[in-house]
Parts: sequence; structure tokens; C-alpha cells
Amino acid sequence: MSPRMILSSCLALWVSCCATLAEEVLMTRAKELMKVTPLIDGHNDLPWQLRKNFNNQLNVVDLNTLDTTHTNIPKIKEGHLGAQFWSAYVPCDTQYKDAVRQTLEQIDVVHRMCQKYPETFQFAQSSKDIEDAFKLNKVASLIGVEGGHSIDSSLATLRIMYLLGARYLTLTHSCNTPWADNWLVDTGSEPSENNGLSIFGKELIVEMNRLGMLIDLAHVPVKVMNQVLDMSKAPVIFSHSSAYSICQHKRNVPDDILVRVNQTEGIVMVNFYNDYVTCSKTAKLSDVADHFDHIKKVGGAGIVGFGGDYDGVTRLPDGLEDVSKYPNLVAELLSRGWTDEEVKAALGKNLLRVMKKVEEVRESMNSSIPDDTPIPYDDVKNPCRTSYGYPDSGAVHTLSTLTLLLVLAFQAVMTITA
Repeated sequence: MSPRMILSSCLALWVSCCATLAEEVLMTRAKELMKVTPLIDGHNDLPWQLRKNFNNQLNVVDLNTLDTTHTNIPKIKEGHLGAQFWSAYVPCDTQYKDAVRQTLEQIDVVHRMCQKYPETFQFAQSSKDIEDAFKLNKVASLIGVEGGHSIDSSLATLRIMYLLGARYLTLTHSCNTPWADNWLVDTGSEPSENNGLSIFGKELIVEMNRLGMLIDLAHVPVKVMNQVLDMSKAPVIFSHSSAYSICQHKRNVPDDILVRVNQTEGIVMVNFYNDYVTCSKTAKLSDVADHFDHIKKVGGAGIVGFGGDYDGVTRLPDGLEDVSKYPNLVAELLSRGWTDEEVKAALGKNLLRVMKKVEEVRESMNSSIPDDTPIPYDDVKNPCRTSYGYPDSGAVHTLSTLTLLLVLAFQAVMTITA
């Protein structure tokens, strides 16, 4: 071998060693940050996989050895997951049928996960619960109800699910409800039925503020995003959405909304699904990092978070194949010049700030009484629904409108005098 070839080989080896060392340094730094700040992921569909594959029979499955899902206990530990919003999701075809029952069963399976694996999971309902679980080296386990069809147009059902531990409601999934349009309206494939939010839909936003329940806009059209941002007293979340400017998919968040999320101190938790990352069937970890970079550029590091959508999607980027891979993404952000404080914000501090503000709004509204105005019967009339308690649907609609106007007027007065 000639001296020149030897020199070239040595140089290539040196460059490779330096690159490997740099990657190891970044990974070490990433894991150190994840030891002091909980990685809070906004959306994981493991409960749906338990429904689909085992009919929620936890007694016949072991989350320590389950290997057919993106999520199991060994992967969770390797991924340094600090807190998880587990999705209580049921499909849109349950609407007007058994959506409420099935959603309650999904809430139940999350509770039973925590009971069966207390050394790993700790049920959480507040920002303080997340911090307490993290100190105990357990995964704070919260519940998010994915889709307004799950409450069957009932504020009482919303309150019951809140009492059972649900801490966010995604206003729609991929179907309109009798009170809110879904994201497919923006594609033109479905018609608008509510002009965004109906009167009842706006009442629901007020009630969620009163309860201290996070409002999730992940599946709604832009009109609903703006309507909620206009009226909510508390910051909102996008539990699993990415940046529209990077991938022009209607499930993603456009720049003007990112600016408004910044102004209202909310959060956009980046989805890892290839179709929302690159608008194609393939993607790489670096493509996901592009979404983090863009959201930070437009809305600031204070509005970005993680919303992987593991076990709810069929295609994931190379390098983010399951929940064990979170540190890879954190290391990538560090390699792009993200500061430790910016990374800690994205990991969990942003979501904790949002939750604390939502809890503050709840406390400020603790003198408000629960809204018990029902949705007009004509809005929900179908063969599977009875009309008990509805003497006149028109009168109920008038009362509903008056109630909303009074609530909004009260909020305006409180804002002016604050």
C-alpha cells in the first residue's frame, strides 16, 4: 500500500472516530438532560392496541415482554419516558352508538395498567402529580380522550370523564360531531356542519376552562383553531401535530396559528407519523427535527413539545421506530445548536407550564357553576337517542344561546377589571 493510501485510510479512520465520539458526547448530554427534566409525550395509543389485540384483557398480556407494539416497559425505560398522556381513543364509527361505553373502558384500561405495574406507572391528574412521579422514577400516566364523539354531546359526560382522570379532550377526531367540525373539512372531503364550533361547542370550551381540562386542537380545522384561541381563557395544546410549512398536511399547524399559540402560551407537540412529517411514506429522524426547528423559529422554543403518536400510526421515521428512541431525537436537537434550556423546555417544562396555567384558570373560575344546558335535541336526533327531558327543542336552543352570551359577557367583564 502506498504512503498516500495509508495516509488517506488513517485520515478516514480519524474522522470516523471523531464523529463517533461527538455522537456519544451528544447522547450522553441528552440522557443527562432527560434525567433532570421529564420527557412528557402528548399522545400514545397503546390502550387502543390493548383493545384491538387483547380486548383490554390485561391479564393475558405482559407489558414487560410484549413485542408487537411500539411501546412496552423495557422500551419506555430505554427511552427515558417521564410522563405520558395515554389516549382513550375509540373510532368514529362508534359515534351515536357505544362511544361513551367504549371510551370509559379505555379509561379503565389505563387505570388498570397503573395498578398492574405500580413499579413503572403512577397515575397522574395534575402538574404536581407529574413532578412527584418523576421524583420517584415512575412514568406519570395521564389520560387524554381523543375525539369529541366520545362524550356523546353531553357536558355531564365530559365532567364524569374528568372525574375519572381525563385531562384533555381532543375536540374531534376524523369526523364531525354535532357541535364541532373536524380537520377533514379543510381538505374539502367533508362538509362543514357547524361553521367551526356550534353554540354548544363554544359552551363546551367554557366548561373545559372551568374544569381545568386541556383543550386539544390536534384534529380540528383552522377555523376551529382560531375560534378556540379567540375565546379560551387557558392555553391550548396540539397533542400530536406537526408544522404545516414543512409538510402541507391538513393535520399540521400553519404558521399563523403557531404565532397565536405563542401569544396565548400554548404548545404544539410534534407528531412522528411519516405522513405528517414528510407527506410521504418514508421519513428520517432528521425530518422530525426539522419540524422542531421550524416551530421554534416561528413560535419560539416555549411552544414546542413531543407528541410521538406511537402505537397509533403505521409508519415511523428511521431512527424513531419505537419509544426507546427518544434520546436519539434529543441528541439531534442538541447537535443543531439547541441549548440545554431549550431542550428542557421541549422535553417537559413547556407542557408543565401549560398545565399549571390551565389549573390557575380553573381556580379563578371556582365560583362558576357547572353548565347543565343540554345540546338542542334537533342537533343530535337519531334512531339510537331518546328525547327524555326535552319538552321543546327550540326552547332549549334559546336557553343555550342565552347561557353562552351571559358566560362570555362575564368573562369579558372579568378580563377588563383584571
